[in-house]
Amino acid sequence: MIVGIIGSGAMGAGIAQVIATAGHKVHLLDKNSQALERAAQQIKKALGKLSSKGKLSEIAVMDITDRLHFTESYQDFGDCDLVIEAVVEDLQVKQNLFREVEMIVPQDCILASNTSSLSIASIAAACQKPERCIGIHFFNPAPLMPLVEVIPAVQTQAGLAQEIKEMVESWGKTPVLAKDTPGFIVNRVARPFYGEALRILEEGIADIATIDWAMTELGGFKMGPFTLMDFIGHDVNYRVTESVFTSFFYDPRYKPSFTQKRLFEAGYYGRKSERGFYDYREGAPQPEPTKDEALGQTILHRVLAMLINEAADALALNVASKEDLELAMTKGVNYPKGLLAWADELGLPTVLETLDSLYHEYHEDRYRASPLLRRMVRENRTFFP
Repeated sequence: MIVGIIGSGAMGAGIAQVIATAGHKVHLLDKNSQALERAAQQIKKALGKLSSKGKLSEIAVMDITDRLHFTESYQDFGDCDLVIEAVVEDLQVKQNLFREVEMIVPQDCILASNTSSLSIASIAAACQKPERCIGIHFFNPAPLMPLVEVIPAVQTQAGLAQEIKEMVESWGKTPVLAKDTPGFIVNRVARPFYGEALRILEEGIADIATIDWAMTELGGFKMGPFTLMDFIGHDVNYRVTESVFTSFFYDPRYKPSFTQKRLFEAGYYGRKSERGFYDYREGAPQPEPTKDEALGQTILHRVLAMLINEAADALALNVASKEDLELAMTKGVNYPKGLLAWADELGLPTVLETLDSLYHEYHEDRYRASPLLRRMVRENRTFFP
């Protein structure tokens, strides 16, 4: 199989490395020659590290490198079986790109988008053969992150999603099937991890260091929400939140925060700009958390209840299966447990009580409990036996 990748940024280069390592010939395209050179160096460095750790032989590295072809011309896509775009999150840019590519690739070539939040149906609508379009969403860094979301559009031909899922498995990745709704699984279900932490901060209940401490030390998350937002970058994280909020017809559950918006507007993107919620400049003092166990548990259970509610609602609306929802959150964002299993462990009545208490306090739709969660409590059911 021959695969074309459009966009040689960190994501595009990472996807190219994954697919070439799986044994396929890859054309990595970018109209910017300097970006292509950076991608070539990035892949070379990554393969070199794997070789030095004994995970790849020198021959394997040479074979992978031989399967990679760097190009600035779509004309090289004439023999592709699959094309994946990994360019800027702009619907018009992606639509124009596929209009151009469709004129060159074979009639049976699959066209896939790596979008994290845009409608696959809208992207496919730009094509003459929308039935061959699908979402294949990798997580950054692609060579390390196991999860891949496979998202069929309403136009996608029957059976293609399963075919892609099997293909992704053959690349050594963990695929999950998601409905073409805003944010798919991970970027939808994870929104409260950031949003509710921001609300707690804005209300003055706790500071950033304390909230991060509660979520990592008490909750077992790899990174706290503010450390993670700084790591992702507010230019990315804020825009995804804004996109999901708009796409959900301004549902208050996904409402962005002015606190994060101001950092974004100031250019304080986080680690990449050395300023964000934390100050990453050399010698800058770092805030210390208030290690109050009762306060920490309050923070953790409030954020957890919101995350569980989002997962329950995604299940209720058939965004994904129970199993895929759990896989997505543990493999895609490294949550310590699947949210539905975590809900069973905490007790669904406890989760519902937390949500209803918040709703009673704020009278905001943001805190409305999923009807599925309420029904399951009434019927004394759990998500898993």
